[in-house]
Amino acid sequence: MQGRNALAKRLTRQPLRAKAIRMATDPNQPSFEEALKALEEIVHKLESGEAPLDESIGLYEKGQQLRALCQARLDAAQARIESIVLAPDGSPQGTRPFESE
Repeated sequence: MQGRNALAKRLTRQPLRAKAIRMATDPNQPSFEEALKALEEIVHKLESGEAPLDESIGLYEKGQQLRALCQARLDAAQARIESIVLAPDGSPQGTRPFESE
């Protein structure tokens, strides 16, 4: 039952994967590694209490954007690695390697 719920979540996320791939392949966005490093710096600064309140709010917002970008890049990488194969009745049958367009 637990495996079925996880698979259902994956299937409902399929439209998000296309968006993630577009976002993750935008050359104007930092790489995953750059975004993660910037996010780690923001977390350190927020946890240390170095920033005043207004700056902390801005850092938090930037951190949320970086987190979303990192997640999009991870989702895009996963989508490139595998895609779900559906049986004729629409039920999940397994996975196959992702084929780029």
